[in-house]
Amino acid sequence: MSHETYTRVWLQAQEILDDATRIDVDQQSAKPIKDKRLAHRIVGDLFLKYIRAINRLDECYDQVVQPQKRQLLRRLLDLSLGRYLELKHELVDLDLSEFSYFDDVMTEQRVLPSEAQVNIPNYYRRERAKEIADRRRTMDDILKKLGFYEEEFTGIEMTEDEAIRLIQIHERARQGRLRSQFMKEIRLLKEKVKVEPPPEDQEGEINRQAALQIQKLWRGYMTRRRLRKRVLDEMLLIGMLPPAQNVTVERQRAAQVKELRRELQEQYQEDFKTAIVASKDSMKKNRGAQMAEDIKDEMRSWIMAYKGQTGKFPELPSEEAGGSALIFSRQGADSEISKSTAPSSKEGKGKKDKGKKASKEKEDAKKKKVDDEEDPGFKMGTSSFLTELMVASAEYEETWRCRDESSNPRQTYYQEIIQDQNTSQLEAEIRKVVDEQLRAELELLQAALDRDRAKKGKKGKKGSKKKKGRRTGKKGKKKKEKDLTPDRTLESLFEELITNGIIKKYPETPLSSFVGERTYAGAELRFDGKDPSPSLGDIRQVILEYCILPLGSKSIHQLAPLVRSVLVAGPRGTGKDMLVHAVCTETGAVLFDLTAANIVGKYPGKSGLIMLTHLVSKVSRLLQPSVIYMDGAEKPFLKKVPKTDKTDPKRLKKDLPKLVKSIGPDDQVLLLGVSHCPWECDQKLLAQAYQKMVLVVRPDYASLQLIWAQLLFQYSGVSRQFDTGPLTRLSDGYTVGTLVNVVKEVMTCKRILQLRIQPLTLAEIINVLARYEPVYKEEEEQFLVWYSKTPLGRRKTRALELEQEQQLNKESVNKKK
Repeated sequence: MSHETYTRVWLQAQEILDDATRIDVDQQSAKPIKDKRLAHRIVGDLFLKYIRAINRLDECYDQVVQPQKRQLLRRLLDLSLGRYLELKHELVDLDLSEFSYFDDVMTEQRVLPSEAQVNIPNYYRRERAKEIADRRRTMDDILKKLGFYEEEFTGIEMTEDEAIRLIQIHERARQGRLRSQFMKEIRLLKEKVKVEPPPEDQEGEINRQAALQIQKLWRGYMTRRRLRKRVLDEMLLIGMLPPAQNVTVERQRAAQVKELRRELQEQYQEDFKTAIVASKDSMKKNRGAQMAEDIKDEMRSWIMAYKGQTGKFPELPSEEAGGSALIFSRQGADSEISKSTAPSSKEGKGKKDKGKKASKEKEDAKKKKVDDEEDPGFKMGTSSFLTELMVASAEYEETWRCRDESSNPRQTYYQEIIQDQNTSQLEAEIRKVVDEQLRAELELLQAALDRDRAKKGKKGKKGSKKKKGRRTGKKGKKKKEKDLTPDRTLESLFEELITNGIIKKYPETPLSSFVGERTYAGAELRFDGKDPSPSLGDIRQVILEYCILPLGSKSIHQLAPLVRSVLVAGPRGTGKDMLVHAVCTETGAVLFDLTAANIVGKYPGKSGLIMLTHLVSKVSRLLQPSVIYMDGAEKPFLKKVPKTDKTDPKRLKKDLPKLVKSIGPDDQVLLLGVSHCPWECDQKLLAQAYQKMVLVVRPDYASLQLIWAQLLFQYSGVSRQFDTGPLTRLSDGYTVGTLVNVVKEVMTCKRILQLRIQPLTLAEIINVLARYEPVYKEEEEQFLVWYSKTPLGRRKTRALELEQEQQLNKESVNKKK
């Protein structure tokens, strides 16, 4: 697509975003909403608007080549994603469920289901592609040195399309040779049977030969036409028919254009960086001295005015507080003047505060009583992204919305914008230097003023105050963890953990490989009092929102609601490990395996355990993003360890909660646990280690139908008219892993070759499926009972009990009336 197309897409995204932020700001100051259905609709409406804006902004950021536009697009995309995650947590608190449904809002906004799903930003992996490839190459080299697998001869490197094309060429050549040999034999047979005509009747013979020639041409044309159709049918049957030429060419051209635009992005970005440095050096050389003098004159005039009002020299704010720039901002100036003119106002405030505290306590007690009796309603929480999002949107309105870009068809950088940015940056750098000089001058001036007034005691008191402040500052600081490996490099620690099997290589698994449909009628069911069972598509979406989106971006992870750990529970074969691999693949994370069976015999003893947790904590922070994986997440918290278990599963019982608590907003680290029997452990300890708990259930009818179609129709010999409906009904209760194993067992190499002669039947699949065990109702109920005892499940149970009590009270009041 062209530059203008992406400009229009950005405009559409910005209009949706402006609408969403306007509603969002109104809700921040609105009164609490007691109607849960109305509150859900408002938050769901915002939720969908941000999804639509995010998908369009991601498309623009991936393809726009202008470097200054891409800076703003990245800010808007990250801020929108952060606000989207905040709204997700608001919906969880509102619905008391990890799964959110807003099909009613989708109908109102006329949004398709495909548009209501947020996409993983392309830059999560694309901007780190080289780093991820180098890391995987390093892991391969280390594993080869250790002898885990031998290096195989790869031969000529080619893409999948090139390999398919090569196979097609050889197959067509083979079929052509067979046909030519067959036609040669037919011609030889015809020549043997051919009879010479008698010499008389030459004129009739000529007419007969002409008619035969016409017949030959016509029959040849019709035969070639039938053969072409027959060849096409045969190629379709054996899976060798290439797609339509125009579709292939269009897709190839679109992919080539996208890659070309990405190459232009890199080229323009380098030119942009060079221009920034050159412009900054030029401005510093030509205008730096003059800017420094202007700032000094401005500051000196302010200092003398301050001295004229207060009779003493001011103290400049520290560099961390903002320096002299803080003074000339409105808030800074007001605060400085108020501090100088009203030093004794603290005493009056203290007296007023005592009276206010008593009244506040009474008000709080009244509010508590009211809250106990009535639900206060839903109130939107404060956002860490909304203000910055509005600032970025205002920057778009001011700089880019109405800009005439006809003079810049190649979409290179704008020099005037670079100059404006460099002016403010250069002014900030010069101001820091000037502040240091002025602080030294102020100290000398204050000393001279103190000597003139003969106030030598004040100097000592000030010094003692500073010392006290330093002592109290030291006490308030937290102690840093001791580094047990200060002299070792990251490469050596990385190699050690790979050698010991703590860092593991995982298969490249996109999140889209976790196939399943979403629930599209959940909102109505929930408002009717029936909590719908989540489908596989809903589980995929929750993993995206809790694991992938926060973990993939540092700026989002710092301000978004912090999710330190997630537990994925469900029966065997439901795809829990696939979700772990998908999280690592989509974020390019390093996988640390702390499964009890994996660490048995490694780093023995108490000192070894301390070293293990230290290495995992240190390397996971140095190689962000990182995923700490634990299979059998319930085992560290078992009440009683089976005698047959020799893996010492309770080894990490005390250290695992500490490891989770140490994960901060700046650490792109996630603990991801997997369990198929989470009820066997102490639930309080499990809840301390895992902040979020997601239950993976067996697939529903829609997901089963989609899975069967994808598993069977990947084989070209299977007819597209094959009815998967009976299979979908008969496989109700079976997990995805079971279906995959059944198809692998049925579709052997020999059976695939026989498909064109002997079509696939339902009986073949059903006979194999009958040998597997489904997920029985008792096991499914056991998972549901466990989930109802999780922190979120208890909150929901309590809320339902309160609603029932309120309804009974209303009914009793109505009866009395």
